[in-house]
Amino acid sequence: MGEIQVHGFVSFTLAIMLLFIGKVALMRSETLRKFSIPEPVIGGFLCAISVGLIYWLFSIKIGFTLDVADWLLLYFFAGIGLKSDIKTLLSGGKPLVILTTLAAVYIVLQNVVGISVAQVFGMDPKAGMMAGSISLIGGVGTTVAWAPTFVEDLGINNAAEIGIAANTIGLISACCIGGPIAGYLIKRHKLQTGEHGTLDIGVTHDANHTPVDYYGILWAWLWLNICLIIGHFLDMGLADAGVNLPKFVSCLIAGIIIKNGLAPLLPKLRWPGQEQGLSLISDICLGMFLTMALMSLQLWELKGALMFLGSVMTLQILMSVLFTIFIVFKVMGKDYEASVICSGFGGITLGSTATAIVNMTAVSQQHGAAHRAFIVVPLVCGFFIDIINALVINFFVTF
Repeated sequence: MGEIQVHGFVSFTLAIMLLFIGKVALMRSETLRKFSIPEPVIGGFLCAISVGLIYWLFSIKIGFTLDVADWLLLYFFAGIGLKSDIKTLLSGGKPLVILTTLAAVYIVLQNVVGISVAQVFGMDPKAGMMAGSISLIGGVGTTVAWAPTFVEDLGINNAAEIGIAANTIGLISACCIGGPIAGYLIKRHKLQTGEHGTLDIGVTHDANHTPVDYYGILWAWLWLNICLIIGHFLDMGLADAGVNLPKFVSCLIAGIIIKNGLAPLLPKLRWPGQEQGLSLISDICLGMFLTMALMSLQLWELKGALMFLGSVMTLQILMSVLFTIFIVFKVMGKDYEASVICSGFGGITLGSTATAIVNMTAVSQQHGAAHRAFIVVPLVCGFFIDIINALVINFFVTF
């Protein structure tokens, strides 16, 4: 079997081309816009399918070097922080607690579904956890971290393959269900949508936009880099204190501190167009990150345990949709902000933090801003849910 590893610069250039394809397709397709399908999904998944076909037809495995993706993730979370308002953040305290509680309940339900389906197929029940919160809420990192325990201690030899395959299906599904869920809720409940032109990430799909000048982009870029520097040292300090968080959380916090602490003290440093600059840079970074994540999917990993995976993932996706529409939306307030949070809940439960944010971005670009959602969801994804998931996984493994 042949293997090709694409150089990082070429991979980055290809991702730009794929994002262009997604944006053009979205501009020309009313159907894609109607269901708020994220632009990166179109090009990224097209690449993943092409790479999969090359593997199956010619036995050539193509891999991409995507080291730059981590930096793109930091940039767009720093951008969220720089556009946050402390009053909105404080008002999000109750929704933050509620969404964290809902996510905790869902983690348990997700593992129960995985374990139950594994029992039906005559597998070790704990193997079902690899198609539960380990791979879906935890992601690839959690899957890789727990796989040795399942193989060595529990004797489940294909644990890693099941987990990676479930994560792949979940990631693709999360990208596709978020926009339609929000669109359904907005139409079904006739919700008053948000304000256009003041988005946390990206710009609206309307034809008329506020122009962005040279200084607006440069000023935004400078503050983003300062956020990354502060976030780096904050991350080091937290690690020394024994608190291990994803680095994007530190960059998000750094942005909040600068926006609400430093900016009011130095108002003359603000430049017209800075907000638009932040939105555009963050939008590009987010789109590039998810495009890279999808184009690097190895679809051939799905060939093992197909019947089990097909059954368990069908149930997981169905449960995510129903739980989001009938529980999350109602508990989170049944308003437009709640519908945007619902668009991201699929990313929380089936994909990743980036998937959740890109789903919400696609919805807000079409229907208007939802500032509180862009603070609450990243905090739940990046901090609370990881801790709760680790505790729940440990309980089920040792039970």
